[in-house]
Amino acid sequence: MTTMTFTRKDPPQWLLDFWKEIDDKTFGKGFDCFAHDAVCNLGVADWHGRDAIRENLRQFIDRGFTAHHDVVEYWDGGSLKVFHGKVRMTFDDPALPVVRPAMAHFFYMDEKDPAKVRRWLGSVGPIEF
Repeated sequence: MTTMTFTRKDPPQWLLDFWKEIDDKTFGKGFDCFAHDAVCNLGVADWHGRDAIRENLRQFIDRGFTAHHDVVEYWDGGSLKVFHGKVRMTFDDPALPVVRPAMAHFFYMDEKDPAKVRRWLGSVGPIEF
């Protein structure tokens, strides 16, 4: 069994920069928070490598909506960071309503470089639009 203590904190700049890259659809330096060979399991996604994470998120976001991520809470456990938030999804099709699903994300930090994310596990609702 492993025991870990978490402290609720303000979200770190690397996390805010990462979400901003997605919200602004720029997909630039905010992705530098990931190790070069990071793994992302976002829903059913299984993406390997920082560049693959960046490109796959770009393709997903460019499918007809704009996102805006809001922090609800951020918990720091040292090698594991937990993020809970809401994402406002505004669709290009004005007939579709804006949705605000909840998100939960686990960021496992790299053992050799604790400033980098080694693995990202995330879940975002809704289950349908």
